[in-house]
Amino acid sequence: MSTFGGLNTAYTGLVAARQGLDVVGQNIANAGTEGYTRQRVTTSSVDAVTRVGLFSSGVGAGQGVSVTGIARLGSASLDAQVRASAAAAGFSAVRANSFSAVEAATNEPGTSGLSATLSKFWAGWQDVSNAVGDAAPAGVVLSQANAVAGQIASNYQAVATEWTSQRSSVDSMVSEVNAAATQVAGLNSQIRLTVAAGGSANELLDKRSALTTTIAALTGGVVSEQADGTVSVFVGGNALVSGDQAQSLTAVGPRSMTGTGTVKVAWTKDLGNASSTAAAIDGGELAGALSLLGPATLDANGKGTGSTLADVAATYNSFATTLAKNVNAVFNPTSAATGDFFEVPATGAAALGLTVVPKTATALTAALKAAGTGGALDGSIADAVSQLGAGKATALDPATGLPLTSPSADWSNVVTGLAVTTKAELQGASLANTTSTAAVKAQLSNASVDLDEENVSLLMFQHAYQGAARVMTAVDEMLDVLINKTGLVGR
Repeated sequence: MSTFGGLNTAYTGLVAARQGLDVVGQNIANAGTEGYTRQRVTTSSVDAVTRVGLFSSGVGAGQGVSVTGIARLGSASLDAQVRASAAAAGFSAVRANSFSAVEAATNEPGTSGLSATLSKFWAGWQDVSNAVGDAAPAGVVLSQANAVAGQIASNYQAVATEWTSQRSSVDSMVSEVNAAATQVAGLNSQIRLTVAAGGSANELLDKRSALTTTIAALTGGVVSEQADGTVSVFVGGNALVSGDQAQSLTAVGPRSMTGTGTVKVAWTKDLGNASSTAAAIDGGELAGALSLLGPATLDANGKGTGSTLADVAATYNSFATTLAKNVNAVFNPTSAATGDFFEVPATGAAALGLTVVPKTATALTAALKAAGTGGALDGSIADAVSQLGAGKATALDPATGLPLTSPSADWSNVVTGLAVTTKAELQGASLANTTSTAAVKAQLSNASVDLDEENVSLLMFQHAYQGAARVMTAVDEMLDVLINKTGLVGR
Protein backbone atom coordinates (compact mmCIF):
# COMPACT_ATOMS: atom_id res chain seq x y z
CA MET A 1 0.00 0.00 0.00
CA SER A 2 1.42 3.39 -0.95
CA THR A 3 1.81 6.24 1.48
CA PHE A 4 -1.05 8.07 -0.19
CA GLY A 5 -3.09 4.87 0.12
CA GLY A 6 -2.47 4.93 3.87
CA LEU A 7 -3.81 8.45 3.97
CA ASN A 8 -7.00 7.29 2.28
CA THR A 9 -7.31 4.36 4.69
CA ALA A 10 -7.13 6.70 7.66
CA TYR A 11 -9.70 8.97 6.02
CA THR A 12 -12.19 6.11 5.63
CA GLY A 13 -11.75 5.38 9.32
CA LEU A 14 -12.55 9.00 10.14
CA VAL A 15 -15.69 8.89 7.98
CA ALA A 16 -16.90 5.62 9.51
CA ALA A 17 -16.26 6.82 13.07
CA ARG A 18 -18.01 10.10 12.36
CA GLN A 19 -21.00 8.22 10.92
CA GLY A 20 -21.07 6.02 14.00
CA LEU A 21 -21.06 9.07 16.26
CA ASP A 22 -23.95 10.58 14.28
CA VAL A 23 -26.01 7.39 14.67
CA VAL A 24 -25.28 7.18 18.40
CA GLY A 25 -26.30 10.81 18.75
CA GLN A 26 -29.56 10.07 16.93
CA ASN A 27 -30.28 7.18 19.28
CA ILE A 28 -29.57 9.21 22.41
CA ALA A 29 -31.66 12.12 21.15
CA ASN A 30 -34.63 9.78 20.61
CA ALA A 31 -34.25 7.70 23.75
CA GLY A 32 -37.64 8.91 24.95
CA THR A 33 -39.39 9.04 21.58
CA GLU A 34 -42.35 6.67 21.41
CA GLY A 35 -42.09 4.21 18.54
CA TYR A 36 -38.44 4.93 17.82
CA THR A 37 -36.31 1.92 16.96
CA ARG A 38 -32.61 2.10 17.77
CA GLN A 39 -30.13 2.10 14.89
CA ARG A 40 -26.62 0.87 14.31
CA VAL A 41 -24.10 1.81 11.64
CA THR A 42 -22.95 -1.22 9.67
CA THR A 43 -19.47 -1.31 8.21
CA SER A 44 -17.26 -3.63 6.22
CA SER A 45 -13.57 -3.69 5.46
CA VAL A 46 -12.35 -2.62 2.03
CA ASP A 47 -10.48 -5.36 0.23
CA ALA A 48 -6.79 -4.99 -0.52
CA VAL A 49 -5.77 -4.34 -4.08
CA THR A 50 -3.99 -7.34 -5.50
CA ARG A 51 -0.95 -6.43 -7.59
CA VAL A 52 0.83 -9.06 -9.65
CA GLY A 53 3.96 -8.21 -11.54
CA LEU A 54 7.62 -7.30 -11.45
CA PHE A 55 7.17 -4.33 -9.19
CA SER A 56 4.50 -5.85 -6.99
CA SER A 57 5.06 -5.35 -3.29
CA GLY A 58 3.37 -8.64 -2.48
CA VAL A 59 0.53 -9.10 -0.03
CA GLY A 60 -0.79 -5.80 1.29
CA ALA A 61 -3.25 -4.59 3.90
CA GLY A 62 -6.80 -3.61 3.08
CA GLN A 63 -7.81 -0.14 2.05
CA GLY A 64 -9.82 0.86 5.11
CA VAL A 65 -13.48 0.67 6.02
CA SER A 66 -16.71 1.48 4.23
CA VAL A 67 -20.10 2.31 5.74
CA THR A 68 -22.53 -0.15 4.19
CA GLY A 69 -25.68 1.17 5.85
CA ILE A 70 -27.56 2.15 8.97
CA ALA A 71 -29.46 -0.85 10.34
CA ARG A 72 -32.79 -0.50 12.09
CA LEU A 73 -32.68 -2.98 14.96
CA GLY A 74 -36.31 -3.99 14.90
CA SER A 75 -37.75 -7.50 14.78
CA ALA A 76 -40.43 -8.40 12.26
CA SER A 77 -41.63 -11.31 14.41
CA LEU A 78 -41.88 -9.18 17.56
CA ASP A 79 -43.69 -6.45 15.63
CA ALA A 80 -46.17 -9.06 14.34
CA GLN A 81 -46.76 -10.29 17.89
CA VAL A 82 -47.46 -6.74 19.04
CA ARG A 83 -50.00 -6.25 16.26
CA ALA A 84 -51.75 -9.56 16.90
CA SER A 85 -51.93 -9.06 20.66
CA ALA A 86 -53.10 -5.46 20.21
CA ALA A 87 -55.98 -6.70 18.07
CA ALA A 88 -57.06 -9.23 20.70
CA ALA A 89 -56.69 -6.71 23.53
CA GLY A 90 -58.66 -4.08 21.63
CA PHE A 91 -61.54 -6.47 20.94
CA SER A 92 -61.78 -7.60 24.56
CA ALA A 93 -61.36 -4.11 26.04
CA VAL A 94 -64.25 -2.65 24.05
CA ARG A 95 -66.62 -5.41 25.10
CA ALA A 96 -65.51 -5.35 28.74
CA ASN A 97 -65.87 -1.57 29.01
CA SER A 98 -69.29 -1.61 27.40
CA PHE A 99 -70.74 -4.34 29.62
CA SER A 100 -69.17 -2.70 32.67
CA ALA A 101 -70.99 0.54 31.84
CA VAL A 102 -74.31 -1.29 31.44
CA GLU A 103 -73.80 -3.17 34.69
CA ALA A 104 -72.90 0.02 36.56
CA ALA A 105 -76.14 1.64 35.35
CA THR A 106 -78.20 -0.98 37.22
CA ASN A 107 -76.80 0.23 40.57
CA GLU A 108 -76.89 -3.36 41.80
CA PRO A 109 -76.40 -4.23 44.53
CA GLY A 110 -77.37 -1.02 46.29
CA THR A 111 -80.14 1.01 47.82
CA SER A 112 -80.83 2.77 44.52
CA GLY A 113 -81.11 -0.38 42.44
CA LEU A 114 -84.28 -1.97 41.11
CA SER A 115 -84.05 -4.79 43.67
CA ALA A 116 -84.46 -2.29 46.51
CA THR A 117 -87.32 -0.55 44.70
CA LEU A 118 -89.11 -3.87 44.15
CA SER A 119 -88.72 -4.70 47.85
CA LYS A 120 -90.41 -1.41 48.74
CA PHE A 121 -93.12 -2.16 46.18
CA TRP A 122 -93.96 -5.54 47.76
CA ALA A 123 -93.79 -4.09 51.28
CA GLY A 124 -96.24 -1.40 50.18
CA TRP A 125 -98.75 -4.03 49.14
CA GLN A 126 -98.45 -5.62 52.57
CA ASP A 127 -99.20 -2.26 54.15
CA VAL A 128 -102.27 -1.95 51.93
CA SER A 129 -103.49 -5.39 53.03
CA ASN A 130 -103.08 -4.38 56.68
CA ALA A 131 -104.90 -1.07 56.21
CA VAL A 132 -107.16 -1.77 53.28
CA GLY A 133 -109.20 1.23 52.23
CA ASP A 134 -106.74 3.79 53.62
CA ALA A 135 -105.56 6.31 51.08
CA ALA A 136 -101.99 6.66 52.42
CA PRO A 137 -100.70 3.10 51.85
CA ALA A 138 -102.56 2.90 48.55
CA GLY A 139 -100.89 6.11 47.40
CA VAL A 140 -97.48 4.76 48.44
CA VAL A 141 -98.02 1.58 46.41
CA LEU A 142 -98.88 3.61 43.31
CA SER A 143 -95.79 5.75 43.83
CA GLN A 144 -93.59 2.68 44.21
CA ALA A 145 -95.18 1.08 41.13
CA ASN A 146 -94.33 4.13 39.04
CA ALA A 147 -90.81 4.06 40.48
CA VAL A 148 -90.42 0.42 39.42
CA ALA A 149 -91.67 1.18 35.89
CA GLY A 150 -89.40 4.24 35.66
CA GLN A 151 -86.35 2.36 36.86
CA ILE A 152 -86.85 -0.43 34.34
CA ALA A 153 -87.12 2.16 31.60
CA SER A 154 -83.99 3.91 32.94
CA ASN A 155 -82.00 0.68 32.83
CA TYR A 156 -83.17 0.07 29.29
CA GLN A 157 -82.24 3.61 28.29
CA ALA A 158 -78.75 3.08 29.68
CA VAL A 159 -78.35 0.14 27.28
CA ALA A 160 -79.74 2.20 24.38
CA THR A 161 -77.33 5.03 25.21
CA GLU A 162 -74.39 2.63 25.29
CA TRP A 163 -75.50 1.19 21.95
CA THR A 164 -75.57 4.68 20.42
CA SER A 165 -72.15 5.42 21.89
CA GLN A 166 -70.67 2.28 20.35
CA ARG A 167 -72.31 3.12 17.02
CA SER A 168 -70.60 6.51 17.05
CA SER A 169 -67.34 4.80 17.96
CA VAL A 170 -67.64 2.61 14.86
CA ASP A 171 -67.81 5.73 12.68
CA SER A 172 -64.81 7.25 14.46
CA MET A 173 -62.75 4.06 14.21
CA VAL A 174 -63.54 3.62 10.52
CA SER A 175 -62.36 7.19 9.88
CA GLU A 176 -59.18 6.50 11.87
CA VAL A 177 -58.50 3.32 9.89
CA ASN A 178 -58.98 5.14 6.59
CA ALA A 179 -56.64 7.97 7.64
CA ALA A 180 -53.98 5.51 8.80
CA ALA A 181 -54.25 3.48 5.60
CA THR A 182 -53.77 6.60 3.49
CA GLN A 183 -50.66 7.53 5.48
CA VAL A 184 -49.23 4.01 5.19
CA ALA A 185 -49.68 4.15 1.41
CA GLY A 186 -47.89 7.51 1.31
CA LEU A 187 -45.04 6.20 3.45
CA ASN A 188 -44.78 3.13 1.23
CA SER A 189 -44.09 5.40 -1.71
CA GLN A 190 -41.46 7.41 0.16
CA ILE A 191 -39.75 4.32 1.54
CA ARG A 192 -39.62 2.62 -1.84
CA LEU A 193 -37.99 5.67 -3.45
CA THR A 194 -35.55 6.13 -0.57
CA VAL A 195 -34.48 2.48 -0.54
CA ALA A 196 -34.08 2.44 -4.32
CA ALA A 197 -31.82 5.48 -4.08
CA GLY A 198 -29.67 3.78 -1.44
CA GLY A 199 -30.76 6.06 1.40
CA SER A 200 -31.86 5.31 4.94
CA ALA A 201 -35.61 5.14 5.55
CA ASN A 202 -35.44 4.08 9.20
CA GLU A 203 -37.47 6.99 10.58
CA LEU A 204 -40.09 6.45 7.89
CA LEU A 205 -40.21 2.76 8.83
CA ASP A 206 -40.85 3.71 12.47
CA LYS A 207 -43.77 5.91 11.47
CA ARG A 208 -45.21 3.20 9.25
CA SER A 209 -44.83 0.56 11.97
CA ALA A 210 -46.81 2.73 14.41
CA LEU A 211 -49.58 3.20 11.84
CA THR A 212 -49.82 -0.49 10.98
CA THR A 213 -50.02 -1.30 14.68
CA THR A 214 -52.91 1.16 14.96
CA ILE A 215 -54.69 -0.49 12.04
CA ALA A 216 -54.16 -3.93 13.58
CA ALA A 217 -55.47 -2.77 16.97
CA LEU A 218 -58.60 -1.44 15.28
CA THR A 219 -59.29 -4.11 12.68
CA GLY A 220 -57.02 -7.10 13.33
CA GLY A 221 -55.27 -6.31 10.04
CA VAL A 222 -52.34 -8.45 8.90
CA VAL A 223 -49.14 -6.88 7.53
CA SER A 224 -47.08 -8.44 4.76
CA GLU A 225 -43.65 -7.00 3.88
CA GLN A 226 -42.70 -6.74 0.22
CA ALA A 227 -39.30 -6.98 -1.45
CA ASP A 228 -39.30 -3.31 -2.52
CA GLY A 229 -39.58 -2.09 1.07
CA THR A 230 -43.34 -1.52 1.02
CA VAL A 231 -45.92 -3.38 3.07
CA SER A 232 -49.39 -4.63 2.25
CA VAL A 233 -52.09 -4.50 4.91
CA PHE A 234 -54.92 -7.02 4.68
CA VAL A 235 -58.25 -6.76 6.50
CA GLY A 236 -60.37 -9.87 6.35
CA GLY A 237 -58.18 -11.23 3.58
CA ASN A 238 -58.66 -8.16 1.36
CA ALA A 239 -56.00 -5.52 0.77
CA LEU A 240 -56.57 -2.28 2.66
CA VAL A 241 -53.15 -1.04 1.55
CA SER A 242 -51.14 -2.31 -1.41
CA GLY A 243 -48.06 -0.38 -2.42
CA ASP A 244 -48.97 3.28 -2.67
CA GLN A 245 -52.70 2.55 -3.01
CA ALA A 246 -55.16 2.52 -0.10
CA GLN A 247 -58.78 1.39 -0.02
CA SER A 248 -61.33 2.86 2.38
CA LEU A 249 -64.04 1.48 4.64
CA THR A 250 -67.51 2.81 5.41
CA ALA A 251 -69.84 2.07 8.34
CA VAL A 252 -73.43 1.40 7.29
CA GLY A 253 -76.58 0.39 9.16
CA PRO A 254 -79.01 1.77 11.74
CA ARG A 255 -78.00 4.55 14.11
CA SER A 256 -80.24 3.50 16.99
CA MET A 257 -80.87 0.19 18.72
CA THR A 258 -84.47 0.12 17.51
CA GLY A 259 -83.52 0.77 13.89
CA THR A 260 -83.86 -1.84 11.19
CA GLY A 261 -80.95 -3.68 9.66
CA THR A 262 -77.53 -4.60 10.98
CA VAL A 263 -74.55 -2.35 11.56
CA LYS A 264 -71.62 -3.44 9.40
CA VAL A 265 -68.48 -2.13 7.77
CA ALA A 266 -68.25 -2.27 3.99
CA TRP A 267 -65.65 -1.37 1.39
CA THR A 268 -66.45 2.08 0.04
CA LYS A 269 -65.85 0.92 -3.52
CA ASP A 270 -68.59 -1.71 -3.09
CA LEU A 271 -71.31 0.67 -1.94
CA GLY A 272 -74.29 0.48 -4.26
CA ASN A 273 -73.30 -2.98 -5.43
CA ALA A 274 -76.19 -5.30 -4.64
CA SER A 275 -73.90 -8.32 -4.44
CA SER A 276 -71.41 -6.66 -2.08
CA THR A 277 -70.86 -8.15 1.35
CA ALA A 278 -69.63 -6.66 4.60
CA ALA A 279 -65.90 -6.30 5.11
CA ALA A 280 -64.70 -9.11 7.33
CA ILE A 281 -63.21 -7.40 10.39
CA ASP A 282 -61.09 -10.11 12.01
CA GLY A 283 -60.49 -8.48 15.38
CA GLY A 284 -59.56 -5.31 17.14
CA GLU A 285 -61.66 -2.57 18.66
CA LEU A 286 -63.83 -2.22 15.58
CA ALA A 287 -64.77 -5.90 15.65
CA GLY A 288 -65.50 -5.59 19.38
CA ALA A 289 -67.88 -2.69 18.79
CA LEU A 290 -69.61 -4.44 15.89
CA SER A 291 -70.10 -7.56 18.02
CA LEU A 292 -71.91 -5.44 20.61
CA LEU A 293 -74.18 -3.90 17.98
CA GLY A 294 -75.39 -7.21 16.57
CA PRO A 295 -79.05 -8.26 16.74
CA ALA A 296 -80.47 -9.96 19.79
CA THR A 297 -80.29 -13.74 20.05
CA LEU A 298 -83.24 -14.88 22.15
CA ASP A 299 -83.79 -18.09 24.04
CA ALA A 300 -87.11 -19.96 24.35
CA ASN A 301 -88.30 -17.51 27.03
CA GLY A 302 -87.58 -14.44 24.93
CA LYS A 303 -84.48 -13.52 26.93
CA GLY A 304 -81.24 -12.49 25.27
CA THR A 305 -78.26 -14.81 25.43
CA GLY A 306 -76.08 -11.93 26.58
CA SER A 307 -73.51 -11.51 23.82
CA THR A 308 -74.82 -8.17 22.47
CA LEU A 309 -76.30 -4.99 23.90
CA ALA A 310 -79.55 -5.89 22.14
CA ASP A 311 -79.56 -9.12 24.18
CA VAL A 312 -79.48 -7.11 27.40
CA ALA A 313 -82.26 -4.85 26.15
CA ALA A 314 -84.35 -7.88 25.16
CA THR A 315 -83.84 -9.35 28.63
CA TYR A 316 -85.08 -6.11 30.20
CA ASN A 317 -88.13 -6.20 27.93
CA SER A 318 -88.79 -9.81 28.88
CA PHE A 319 -88.49 -9.00 32.57
CA ALA A 320 -90.85 -6.02 32.31
CA THR A 321 -93.42 -8.12 30.45
CA THR A 322 -93.22 -10.96 32.98
CA LEU A 323 -93.45 -8.55 35.91
CA ALA A 324 -96.61 -6.98 34.51
CA LYS A 325 -98.12 -10.37 33.61
CA ASN A 326 -97.54 -11.85 37.06
CA VAL A 327 -98.76 -8.82 38.98
CA ASN A 328 -101.83 -8.59 36.75
CA ALA A 329 -102.55 -12.31 37.22
CA VAL A 330 -102.76 -11.79 40.99
CA PHE A 331 -104.35 -8.34 40.93
CA ASN A 332 -107.02 -9.36 38.44
CA PRO A 333 -107.37 -13.17 38.90
CA THR A 334 -110.59 -13.53 36.94
CA SER A 335 -109.90 -10.99 34.19
CA ALA A 336 -112.98 -9.21 35.39
CA ALA A 337 -113.92 -5.59 34.95
CA THR A 338 -111.44 -4.60 37.65
CA GLY A 339 -108.76 -4.29 34.93
CA ASP A 340 -105.03 -4.86 35.14
CA PHE A 341 -102.59 -3.11 37.42
CA PHE A 342 -99.88 -2.70 34.78
CA GLU A 343 -100.56 -1.91 31.14
CA VAL A 344 -97.93 -3.33 28.77
CA PRO A 345 -97.22 -1.60 25.44
CA ALA A 346 -97.57 -3.74 22.34
CA THR A 347 -93.79 -3.69 21.79
CA GLY A 348 -90.85 -2.74 23.94
CA ALA A 349 -92.17 -3.10 27.46
CA ALA A 350 -88.95 -1.74 28.95
CA ALA A 351 -88.26 0.77 26.17
CA LEU A 352 -91.69 2.41 26.21
CA GLY A 353 -92.29 1.79 29.90
CA LEU A 354 -95.01 0.07 31.88
CA THR A 355 -98.09 2.13 32.69
CA VAL A 356 -99.77 1.92 36.10
CA VAL A 357 -103.50 1.68 35.35
CA PRO A 358 -104.96 2.92 38.68
CA LYS A 359 -104.10 6.58 38.82
CA THR A 360 -105.39 7.38 42.32
CA ALA A 361 -105.67 5.69 45.69
CA THR A 362 -109.47 5.71 45.28
CA ALA A 363 -109.21 3.88 41.94
CA LEU A 364 -106.88 1.30 43.45
CA THR A 365 -109.19 0.72 46.41
CA ALA A 366 -112.18 0.28 44.11
CA ALA A 367 -110.28 -2.27 42.02
CA LEU A 368 -109.22 -4.21 45.11
CA LYS A 369 -112.79 -4.28 46.36
CA ALA A 370 -114.11 -5.53 43.04
CA ALA A 371 -111.51 -8.30 42.94
CA GLY A 372 -111.87 -9.28 46.59
CA THR A 373 -113.66 -12.33 47.89
CA GLY A 374 -117.35 -11.82 47.23
CA GLY A 375 -116.66 -8.23 46.27
CA ALA A 376 -115.54 -7.43 49.81
CA LEU A 377 -112.63 -5.12 50.60
CA ASP A 378 -110.77 -7.70 52.65
CA GLY A 379 -107.18 -7.08 51.62
CA SER A 380 -106.73 -10.56 50.17
CA ILE A 381 -105.65 -9.31 46.76
CA ALA A 382 -103.09 -6.89 48.23
CA ASP A 383 -101.71 -9.65 50.43
CA ALA A 384 -101.48 -12.00 47.43
CA VAL A 385 -99.52 -9.41 45.44
CA SER A 386 -97.19 -8.98 48.40
CA GLN A 387 -96.66 -12.74 48.56
CA LEU A 388 -95.83 -12.74 44.86
CA GLY A 389 -92.76 -10.69 45.66
CA ALA A 390 -91.76 -13.22 48.30
CA GLY A 391 -92.12 -16.08 45.83
CA LYS A 392 -95.18 -17.48 47.64
CA ALA A 393 -97.86 -16.67 45.09
CA THR A 394 -100.90 -18.93 45.15
CA ALA A 395 -102.04 -17.92 41.66
CA LEU A 396 -101.02 -19.95 38.65
CA ASP A 397 -99.60 -18.78 35.35
CA PRO A 398 -102.55 -19.00 32.94
CA ALA A 399 -100.21 -19.89 30.08
CA THR A 400 -98.33 -22.75 31.77
CA GLY A 401 -100.49 -23.69 34.74
CA LEU A 402 -97.40 -23.42 36.95
CA PRO A 403 -97.03 -21.18 40.03
CA LEU A 404 -96.08 -17.62 39.14
CA THR A 405 -92.42 -16.76 39.57
CA SER A 406 -91.28 -13.96 41.83
CA PRO A 407 -90.36 -10.84 39.83
CA SER A 408 -87.70 -10.09 42.43
CA ALA A 409 -86.12 -13.48 41.77
CA ASP A 410 -86.43 -12.89 38.02
CA TRP A 411 -84.62 -9.57 38.34
CA SER A 412 -81.97 -11.18 40.49
CA ASN A 413 -81.38 -13.69 37.70
CA VAL A 414 -81.13 -10.86 35.17
CA VAL A 415 -78.54 -9.05 37.30
CA THR A 416 -76.63 -12.25 37.93
CA GLY A 417 -76.54 -13.07 34.23
CA LEU A 418 -75.30 -9.57 33.40
CA ALA A 419 -72.68 -9.78 36.16
CA VAL A 420 -71.43 -13.15 34.91
CA THR A 421 -71.14 -11.82 31.35
CA THR A 422 -69.36 -8.68 32.52
CA LYS A 423 -66.98 -10.68 34.71
CA ALA A 424 -66.14 -13.01 31.84
CA GLU A 425 -65.49 -10.05 29.53
CA LEU A 426 -63.30 -8.36 32.15
CA GLN A 427 -61.28 -11.53 32.70
CA GLY A 428 -60.81 -11.95 28.96
CA ALA A 429 -59.75 -8.30 28.64
CA SER A 430 -57.29 -8.70 31.53
CA LEU A 431 -55.67 -11.76 29.95
CA ALA A 432 -55.52 -10.13 26.53
CA ASN A 433 -54.02 -6.98 28.03
CA THR A 434 -51.40 -9.04 29.85
CA THR A 435 -50.45 -10.74 26.60
CA SER A 436 -50.32 -7.41 24.78
CA THR A 437 -48.19 -5.83 27.50
CA ALA A 438 -45.75 -8.75 27.39
CA ALA A 439 -45.48 -8.44 23.59
CA VAL A 440 -44.80 -4.72 23.83
CA LYS A 441 -42.15 -5.28 26.52
CA ALA A 442 -40.44 -7.88 24.34
CA GLN A 443 -40.50 -5.46 21.43
CA LEU A 444 -39.10 -2.61 23.55
CA SER A 445 -36.38 -4.76 25.03
CA ASN A 446 -35.18 -5.42 21.50
CA ALA A 447 -35.82 -2.06 19.84
CA SER A 448 -35.61 0.65 22.52
CA VAL A 449 -32.53 2.73 23.21
CA ASP A 450 -30.25 1.65 26.08
CA LEU A 451 -28.33 4.73 27.20
CA ASP A 452 -25.60 2.67 28.84
CA GLU A 453 -25.01 0.80 25.61
CA GLU A 454 -25.06 4.02 23.61
CA ASN A 455 -22.50 5.61 25.94
CA VAL A 456 -20.17 2.65 25.38
CA SER A 457 -20.66 3.02 21.62
CA LEU A 458 -20.03 6.74 21.94
CA LEU A 459 -16.68 6.14 23.60
CA MET A 460 -15.80 3.45 21.08
CA PHE A 461 -16.43 5.69 18.05
CA GLN A 462 -14.74 8.61 19.77
CA HIS A 463 -11.56 6.61 20.27
CA ALA A 464 -11.84 5.21 16.74
CA TYR A 465 -12.07 8.74 15.40
CA GLN A 466 -9.07 9.85 17.44
CA GLY A 467 -7.09 6.81 16.30
CA ALA A 468 -7.90 7.41 12.63
CA ALA A 469 -6.97 11.05 13.02
CA ARG A 470 -3.65 10.05 14.59
CA VAL A 471 -2.90 7.71 11.70
CA MET A 472 -3.72 10.47 9.24
CA THR A 473 -1.38 12.85 11.12
CA ALA A 474 1.40 10.28 11.07
CA VAL A 475 1.00 9.69 7.35
CA ASP A 476 0.91 13.42 6.77
CA GLU A 477 4.19 13.84 8.64
CA MET A 478 5.74 11.06 6.59
CA LEU A 479 4.67 12.71 3.37
CA ASP A 480 6.01 16.03 4.57
CA VAL A 481 9.41 14.43 5.15
CA LEU A 482 9.37 12.73 1.76
CA ILE A 483 8.29 15.79 -0.14
CA ASN A 484 10.11 18.57 1.65
CA LYS A 485 13.18 16.90 3.14
CA THR A 486 14.31 14.44 0.48
CA GLY A 487 17.68 15.49 -1.05
CA LEU A 488 18.66 17.86 1.73
CA VAL A 489 20.97 15.44 3.52
CA GLY A 490 24.62 16.46 3.31
CA ARG A 491 24.05 20.01 2.19
